[in-house]
Amino acid sequence: QSDAAADGDGEKSLGSKIFEVYTKTANAATTLFPLWTVLFTAIALKKPATFDFFTTEYFTAALAALMLSMGITLTPQDFVEVTKEPSSVLMQFSLCYGMMPALALFLGKAFGLEAGLLAGMVLVGSINGGQASNLCTYIAKGNVALSVLMTTATTVGAILMTPFLCKTILGAVVPVDAAGIAKSTVEVVLAPIAVGMTLNKFFPKVVKAILPFAPVVGVVSTCLLVASAVAQVAEPILGAGINLQIPVLLLHLLGGIVGYWLPKLTGFGEVKSRTMAIETSMKSSAFGFLLAKLHFGDYIARVPSAVSVVWMALTGSLLAVVWRYIPVKEGE
Repeated sequence: QSDAAADGDGEKSLGSKIFEVYTKTANAATTLFPLWTVLFTAIALKKPATFDFFTTEYFTAALAALMLSMGITLTPQDFVEVTKEPSSVLMQFSLCYGMMPALALFLGKAFGLEAGLLAGMVLVGSINGGQASNLCTYIAKGNVALSVLMTTATTVGAILMTPFLCKTILGAVVPVDAAGIAKSTVEVVLAPIAVGMTLNKFFPKVVKAILPFAPVVGVVSTCLLVASAVAQVAEPILGAGINLQIPVLLLHLLGGIVGYWLPKLTGFGEVKSRTMAIETSMKSSAFGFLLAKLHFGDYIARVPSAVSVVWMALTGSLLAVVWRYIPVKEGE
């Protein structure tokens, strides 16, 4: 009997040891998120065919997996707390659809981009916040519920704001399938998050068991999404050269810096400012790529979105990893 009990203890401690090793490895892997992004991008540029298997169905499933991995970390109460203070959501909305399109236009003109590339650049500035921002907010110890709410607000807003901004700034009418975007938003963003939150509420033990795997699922999904988008336009990315890389990088980097300091200087706390910075910096570049592909006559207009996928993921994940190691003071 006592031997059996000792065996049980031994097994348990072995299990917990293995789990401890996994947790440490997973933490290290999550922290190296920017490195994986670079690695997957490099493979996609060198051998685009590697990601041919990753069709639109897989693309959608990976986005949904990313959202589900975030959903299980949330409770309905988190959203109730967030809706009590709409000022954060409004502030980020104006950063997303006010500051970013203006910055995109300024950078595009400053670097003398030709008309097609300028149009693509403005499109990147005028699209909604990207889904990967929720993962980066989670890594950065920001407010994930607030991030999800902001992503949802700018995604729903994209139905009106993206065509309006493109028409106003570029004079080109960009037809947007509003019903299609709304449907995709529900399927890819809201539904998996709702499923995750429901699991969290009714099956807390199950969630507790799978929670340590959530960031890893998120990182893998994001890397595959980035690689897949890059692989589709590998040639034009390589052909565009440094003259396009720098303005696109600056758009995301300056967007993140302004997205942090503007809220900070206007009285928002550290956690909210971090959340807004990541949310503003990280645009839904894959969605921009799709819009350019479908609705811009000029083939070259889709290249800035593809370049943006890389810089957006890199900038956001770097901000996330840096902030992960800068503690937040109590009450912020």
